[in-house]
Amino acid sequence: MGSRFGGLKQVQPVGPHGELIIEYSVFDALRAGFDRLVLVIRKDIEADFRATIGRRLEARMDVQYVYQEIDSLPAGFKAPAGRTKPWGTGHAVLVARDAAKRPFAAINADDFYGAGGYRALAAHFARSEHYAMVGYPLRQTLSEHGTVSRGLCATDASGRLKSITEITKIEKSAVGASYTNTQGAATSLTGDEIVSMNFWGLTPAAFPQLEMQFGDFLRRNQSDLKAEFYLPTTLSELNERGEASIDLLQSDDAWFGITYRDDLPTAQAAIKELIAAGRYPSPLWG
Repeated sequence: MGSRFGGLKQVQPVGPHGELIIEYSVFDALRAGFDRLVLVIRKDIEADFRATIGRRLEARMDVQYVYQEIDSLPAGFKAPAGRTKPWGTGHAVLVARDAAKRPFAAINADDFYGAGGYRALAAHFARSEHYAMVGYPLRQTLSEHGTVSRGLCATDASGRLKSITEITKIEKSAVGASYTNTQGAATSLTGDEIVSMNFWGLTPAAFPQLEMQFGDFLRRNQSDLKAEFYLPTTLSELNERGEASIDLLQSDDAWFGITYRDDLPTAQAAIKELIAAGRYPSPLWG
């Protein structure tokens, strides 16, 4: 819902003809070979999404809406009184299980990932049944206007994903970035670290795994009104236990998002530069 942005940031225009970030993502995905779009939303904002996104995209591909609600829980669980915050990105993917029957990409609707990541993921699925993650250097993902949360990736000797550690309140610094660790000490980062921006390649085999992990999460955190079932953390746990194999892909394209309202002009300027460089037509859909 964009608490730091102050509104429904997914429907904020970034292109010169009113295009949304999700439209550029769909454009890149279509060119890479993806042919179906599943939008995970709250039921109460469906009308806004259909009016601002659906009309332009439904004519170009199969579009399905699924709903992430507070009470969309496994049997035997009940949302605690007073819970208003969605259960997190892992839950958002889980509620799409009936709509995703083939290998798929999972992304944030308000993040711009660039065409390279979609091409890399499509090529990956052409040769492998492993899960995959498209990572980005941390320095490309920081905001000038406040702190961000990122999944810090560790790799093994072959470059495959080993683990992801969710770090909150990362801020840009003169030498890269910094955050306060769990012991309260300031910790520096170079900015070259690869982080998860929730750009995943998964298969339907992930859904029973996510459901089991979500049940464990609820047993531990059901009374916590703010706890979130993070997709990067969950997949990292599966990977560390040997229950999933995740290939780490990288894209040379820039990432940007609109965490804060002050990020919006920066995103609009970045799209303008990409259009000038011939990366996108304007208007986007001709």
